[in-house]
Amino acid sequence: MSRVHQLRFSSLAVLPVLLAVVSVFAGQGLADDPHTTKPFSGVKVNGGTATHSKQGKRHVLTLSDDFVVPDTPAPHWQVVDSKGNTYLLQRLMVKGDKFNKQIMVPSYVPDIAKVQIWCAWAETLLGEAPFAASLK
Repeated sequence: MSRVHQLRFSSLAVLPVLLAVVSVFAGQGLADDPHTTKPFSGVKVNGGTATHSKQGKRHVLTLSDDFVVPDTPAPHWQVVDSKGNTYLLQRLMVKGDKFNKQIMVPSYVPDIAKVQIWCAWAETLLGEAPFAASLK
């Protein structure tokens, strides 16, 4: 075999391995990148955002520092999936004026299209913030 054929053959043999390595690292980078919603807007919540990230295999939502907790009796986290199903999650405020700024998304939530702040006492939407695309 000539030197040119050997070089071409060895380059072609390395190409699939190189592509596999690049795709693994690119996939990990996309999965671990945080995603931020548009600003909240609604009757009581206007401003601030929510960010989705991963901690290990768990999905986490975090409210921005400029988010202002609405002055309502029972504000809760709520998420909406891409099919329009809603999932009522934890309260924003708990005993001792502790603020649930960050929550773990339960595994039964298939994806997240919007983050909402819901008043469980008045059963009304206080504000919502959509993601640019649903997060799976």
